[in-house]
Amino acid sequence: MADIGIQLDDPLNDPDGHFEVSGFEGFARAKVSMLITNPNIEDNPIVYVNQAFTRATGYARSACIGRNCRFLQGEKTEKAAVDRLRQGIEANETVSVDILNYRANGAPFMNRLIVSPITDSKGRTQYYMGIQKELLINERDPGAESVNLQLMEVQDRVKSDLSMIIGMIRQQTIATSVPDDYAALSRRIETLQLLYEEMKLSDTQSNSDSIQMGSFISRLACAIAHIEGRSGVRMNLQIEPLEVPIEVATRVGLVVSELLTNAFQHAFDRLDNGLVDVRMSQLSAGGLRLTVSDDGIGIPTNMQWPASPTVGGRIITGLIEGLEGTLHLVRGAAGSFVTIDVPAGASVTE
Repeated sequence: MADIGIQLDDPLNDPDGHFEVSGFEGFARAKVSMLITNPNIEDNPIVYVNQAFTRATGYARSACIGRNCRFLQGEKTEKAAVDRLRQGIEANETVSVDILNYRANGAPFMNRLIVSPITDSKGRTQYYMGIQKELLINERDPGAESVNLQLMEVQDRVKSDLSMIIGMIRQQTIATSVPDDYAALSRRIETLQLLYEEMKLSDTQSNSDSIQMGSFISRLACAIAHIEGRSGVRMNLQIEPLEVPIEVATRVGLVVSELLTNAFQHAFDRLDNGLVDVRMSQLSAGGLRLTVSDDGIGIPTNMQWPASPTVGGRIITGLIEGLEGTLHLVRGAAGSFVTIDVPAGASVTE
């Protein structure tokens, strides 16, 4: 069992509230760019881009968020490609195009772009997801099947997960009348990106539908601590190496993201020092136990948690119910102690 003590100093926070941290690299390492747009806002603006996108285009996130994707077009972008893209979006269909875009420095580059709608349970489009890979200018060939297969594999892998978490965020935001900000949306999507990277590593080792949960949770915890932590706050990890189904890993990872972000943001208000402790172990009957604790100010006794009027709290409840798991909160003399048990062979339900 690993016991890792980490002192967090000088955390990095993008001034506009969007993560720019090397720990979240999933698609960036694969050189596959991803963006999400919201057609329910005027002009269908971008609400999320990953690091691979900012590297490919040269535009910072702050220069992308809130703008329509057309800012990437330029003098030699073919109208036929733009029209095909627009028609696919208007028809709420998946569309694939090769389109000439321009970087922030004015240099042209060719994209193989696949855009797909993300719909809610009633089939209504809530977001569009774009996945793209740069081609050589002379590689522009509609029959470049290797590129298409790569992008379609990524798209198929992420779409259901994004539909689940974005749909849950939207549902809970409506239920609570509290708008979810872009930074929180980015964090939840980037939690999934780390999972996809672990899945990619797993695929190179065996054709398996499970991943090494210990590695995923360790890297996720460190990435969130790097973003949300501050000087004087330490994090301790005791993580057993467990292999779990990908569907279970998705939901447990999102729960960890919510719990750790909540701890770092709220547990040490007006305190100079603190400790966040994360542990994961296998239960004797199978399944896993996850605990997240802190020695901070604690969750107030008069606050019902996690069934509180917050998006994050309601998402935690929904995720654990979907795992048929249990959550137990202990309010200590100092801080809070959250235990989550996920049974062996948990069948993920919606």
